[in-house]
Amino acid sequence: MDTLAAMRLFTRVMETESFSEAARQLGLAPSSVSRRIGVLEDELGVRLLNRTTRKLSATEAGLIYYERAVGILDDAEAARYAVSELEATPKGTLRVTVPISFGRFHVATALPEFFARYPSVQVDMSASDNIVDVIAEGFDLAIRTGNLKDSNLIARRLAPDRLVICASPSYLERNGVPQSPADLADHNCLTFEYHSGGKSWRFDGPKGAVKVRVSGNLHTNNGEILHAAALGGAGLALLPVWQSGSDIQAGRLKTVLDDCRVGPSGGIYALYPHNRHLAPKVRVFVDFLAARFGPEPYWDAGLQPLENGG
Repeated sequence: MDTLAAMRLFTRVMETESFSEAARQLGLAPSSVSRRIGVLEDELGVRLLNRTTRKLSATEAGLIYYERAVGILDDAEAARYAVSELEATPKGTLRVTVPISFGRFHVATALPEFFARYPSVQVDMSASDNIVDVIAEGFDLAIRTGNLKDSNLIARRLAPDRLVICASPSYLERNGVPQSPADLADHNCLTFEYHSGGKSWRFDGPKGAVKVRVSGNLHTNNGEILHAAALGGAGLALLPVWQSGSDIQAGRLKTVLDDCRVGPSGGIYALYPHNRHLAPKVRVFVDFLAARFGPEPYWDAGLQPLENGG
């Protein structure tokens, strides 16, 4: 069996911890993957994996082989790119995972321009608000919003992700405009299940963070439902500007408490696995989005700037 092919197969099994998942990603039968790993073990004269009916685990030899194999594969990839980059044209299928709403509002709408620039790249886009395992699921790239948790992926910030409290003009005409965070107790506040604040909204001030308990007649796990309800005049909502910005610019939503910074501010990020050399299709897509969004994205136009750039 080809040594590099065997290493690629073994590292994929290690990273997915599954013959069947590695087989799915590589387009092989699970029995073929198991057989090839067995052949590799026979050639090396050691057992690399402990197999039980419930899970796979690496032996000490397997861990050592995996570490060295990753380094060798990186070197082989670097050598390939050192030559291919001389005349490299971004091409092939880019597998990317995006949050549902951000993907619809800002990534999908950017694709026509991207395809015009890079006609040899195809995009296979999966939309999900769940945090997927980029490596295990075989994605080249993930776009994520908010505050990142610890990750073994490289993260590149594409744009700020700020939050505002807003409502429709009709709601504010009926109920008045809150002048301080404490006034929120007298308002119908629409809340989001997955938001870091949920039913407590945080304000960052010179003396630190202050949380204000809010309540209302709508609590949802879908940002687009929250957005639509706010547009319809149901109440105040804490929304990301990338979702509400066009409505704020058009006057369909009005921001309140503009002098009180709502936190925590996050970012829009591109995340991808550690590689010494990014595939051209990944590099140009990330560069394209970074240039399109930038430190002052179009959805922030007309809003009061953040003191530290958000």
